[in-house]
Amino acid sequence: MPEPAGDARINTNVPHSARLWNYWLGGKDNFASDRAAGDEIARQLPSIIDLAVADRAFLGRMVRHLVAERGVRQILDIGTGLPTADNTHQVAQSIAPDARIVYVDNDPLVLVHARALLTSTAEGATEYIEADLNDPEAIIAAAGRTLDFSRPVAVTLLGILHFVLDDDAARAVVARLVDALPPGSYLAIAHGCNDINREAADSIVSFWNEHGTPKIVYRSSAEITRFFDGLELLEPGVVSCSRWRPGPGDPDIDVNQYCGVARKP
Repeated sequence: MPEPAGDARINTNVPHSARLWNYWLGGKDNFASDRAAGDEIARQLPSIIDLAVADRAFLGRMVRHLVAERGVRQILDIGTGLPTADNTHQVAQSIAPDARIVYVDNDPLVLVHARALLTSTAEGATEYIEADLNDPEAIIAAAGRTLDFSRPVAVTLLGILHFVLDDDAARAVVARLVDALPPGSYLAIAHGCNDINREAADSIVSFWNEHGTPKIVYRSSAEITRFFDGLELLEPGVVSCSRWRPGPGDPDIDVNQYCGVARKP
């Protein structure tokens, strides 16, 4: 990938999580530092590639279920990451062209690509806002220019809560976002988990926190489940991303990325 211009915040010498995931998913929006870190993490935990693929597949299954089966027409996707195939708005609007999607991220490289690639159907809307998960008030205010918070909204937090290192702070952010939603809304979370492959999982977290940015924390399935307190978890509950309503062609594996989807009563 050529050197980006115009934003001093993009440091190509330090591995970054968005570019790392792009590399694991076969994308081209990454640099030598990202590839080196990605290869080392894959050496320590070979299933990390399966994890990235399973997380992306969960996104598609989750969005299709919420839009086609639950009637959701508004999605607030926080922690967008670099655009790739079958992005949230593409999946949602292929089912419901009038769906409205707001993406949120604070990575400048994501911002550059999102503005160029995240288009919309004429009937719906696709917007992108630059904001930080640690400031949920700003996210809600900006998203309110596109989404109607008097009607159900699905908030997706896929692969982002593990960047909020403090447990209480992470739960407070989720609670504030849920408080802003009307009844009948949904919350979807995917989060790095250390319940399986414990030694390797702890090792790659330590490696990443020494070499990459932003820092991460893996949580247990029980800790991830607590994010859904007060909500109605959909079946099958909090499970490995590969186990959430898999299709006939999905791999029969467990990965260190747990997920769940819940409804606000």
